[in-house]
Formats: sequence, C-alpha cells, structure tokens
Amino acid sequence: MTSIQLENVSKIYPDGLAAVHQLDMTIDDGELRVLLGPSGCGKSTVLRMIAGLESPTSGSIQFDGRCMNDIGPRDRDIAMAFQEHALYPQMTVAENLGFPLMVGGMHATEVARRVETVARLLHIDDALERKPSRLSGGQQQRVSLGRSVIRDPRLFLMDEPLSNLDAKLRLETRTEILRLQRRLGTTTVFVTHDQAEAMAIADRISLMRDGVVAQTGTPTELYEHPRDLFVAQFLGSPQMNVLAGTIVDSGDRLSVRVGSQTIPLTGHAIEPAVATQGRDVAIGFRPEALRREHDGDLVTSVESTEALGHEQLVHASVDAPSVSVTSNGIEVVHSHASPITAVAGSHESFNLWEPFALRIETGAIHLFDLESGRALAA
Repeated sequence: MTSIQLENVSKIYPDGLAAVHQLDMTIDDGELRVLLGPSGCGKSTVLRMIAGLESPTSGSIQFDGRCMNDIGPRDRDIAMAFQEHALYPQMTVAENLGFPLMVGGMHATEVARRVETVARLLHIDDALERKPSRLSGGQQQRVSLGRSVIRDPRLFLMDEPLSNLDAKLRLETRTEILRLQRRLGTTTVFVTHDQAEAMAIADRISLMRDGVVAQTGTPTELYEHPRDLFVAQFLGSPQMNVLAGTIVDSGDRLSVRVGSQTIPLTGHAIEPAVATQGRDVAIGFRPEALRREHDGDLVTSVESTEALGHEQLVHASVDAPSVSVTSNGIEVVHSHASPITAVAGSHESFNLWEPFALRIETGAIHLFDLESGRALAA
C-alpha cells in the first residue's frame, strides 16, 4: 500500500488559468479518497498530477515520502480507470484483461490464472470469451476495472468511471468498486461530481472549489459539520434549506427572525460573536430535520409533493429571503415565497396551497455568516 502527500501544489496553465492553488493533501495507506466538486474545480487536474500526466507548476507530489515530480507515469506503478471504457474491440474479455500482463512479459499460465481470479472477483467469469460489443455497459466497465487491478498496482486512480452508466448500473458498479477496494486494500483516489456517489463510497472526501479544498473529512463529518455554506449546500440531496435571517433576543433565549417568523435556537452553544443583537445570518436546516407539527415554528405553504416510495419530498414556500452560493459569491434572494423542502412519510397527506407548520429538530440548525459564508454555529 502507498500513502500520497501533496505539498503546496499549484497548477497554472500557460494562458494564466490557475487550476489548482497551493494544495496540501495527505491520503493514507489503503484509503479510498474521493475528490468531489463541481466542474472546473480542479479535481481531475489533481488526479492527473498524481498520475504524472500533468506536471505541477510548483510544490511536490510524494509517494511514501519519495518525490515523484520527475518520475514518469509508466514508472509510478499506478492503474487508471476513466469514464470511457477504452477496451480493445477485437479482443475477448479474457484477452483484454490479460493484455497488460502479456505486454509485461508474464508467462501465459500465470496470466490465465490472474485473469480467472479477477474475472471471478468482478463477476464476469461467464463472459471471458465474449467481445466487448456483446457486453452491457456495466460489464464493460467491470472489464476496464479488471484490466486496471490485474497488475496489482500501488495506486488506483479513477476519473468519473461511472459517468456513462445509467442509474441502475451506476449503483451496481459503485458497489463493485467499493467491494473490490475493500478486499484489495489498495490506496484509491476517485474523482466525481456526484455527491451521492462520494458519500456512498468514500473513507474521506476532499470537497474542492476553485482549485482549493473547501473541506476534508468523512462523509458524516462534512454532512453534519460543514465548514461553510458551500459545503453545506453541495452535500445532501435534496440540498440544505438556507434562509436569510437576523439574530434577535426573544427574552429567555436567542432566536433567528426570518421574514415575519421567528425560529428559536434552543440547545445551541452560541458563540458570543454570533449572539450579537441584529446580526444578519444565514440559517440552514436539512429537509429531514423538519417535522410537521401543529405548533411548529415555521409556517409554510405546500406547492407540490414528490413520492419516493418509503417517503415523500414536500416542496413548500416560506415568507423569507433565500440564500445560495453561486459562482459570484453568496446570493440573497428577497422573495415572499422562497422554496424549502421537507421529508415526510409516504402516507402523510397534504393539501396544496394550504398553510401548515413545521418544527426544526433541536440541534439541527446551522448558522453561517452572510458575507463570508463561514459556519458560525451548528
């Protein structure tokens, strides 16, 4: 197994584009690290620099403490998987799997043994004599993965390998990738823009934005303790509800006034700087933290519902400004009907446009600075 260290790594292209900016990152032996973020955030550039396909403008990339900046891709002992399967159409599955070993001069008997072992591991042992054109998309991706792992490399690098699969195959194949990585224990770096995919498979996630890491942690840490508003809204489907409000003193407790309503901050360990009367903040709460109660703190109006089988999403509106993170920074939209989403049981009934009250679970409220987006309390 191998650990990876990136120290003060930057990548600036000749046209001046800074794809990665002074990045520090440590990936432990045997870890499955997901690089997550929107398009253009620098995650694939980081992966390509680890692979040696791109050279850092500054900083160092180390494997187990050894600087790899001047080591070519062929000598880094890595395996890569891309969203395109890139299989040889004229070869059978067995020949595709064994090709890297044959090129390396391995004896045919050992090649056949390894091909059989990897094929069983990926559940494609019944397709060894087929050509790629006779395989499903999921099977083709498994062959591509098998060709990567059959050499027993020190690192797996995966650049959105599931992007071209339909929803069912994505779920099946990501389960296979996770099972394979856990069994082999090989250090893996996985790039994706899909937060649900990242949450499902990662040991740790590095969420990137504009060439820097916004936050690194386990999926639970990022979901429950986001460092800023970008992290809070990027993770979660549906995403966190965020409204603009003002800190007020309700007599025996602090509250946040949103529109014409007041939400108490019961149970919060409020920082002194946060508790300033009249301070404008963003208040966030996830859809699953909302409960329908007659005397709830937040009165809303249902606009639509979305059945998901065991539960339903309730899309409602509330009289308060909404807050979101855009490419231009934090945007506050002043509206008398800002959208919010709640999760409800599948058998609950709602009448469209009629008001109903929601209560936010104690401790499920997140507060953010409206200018910087930094988390203030959670």
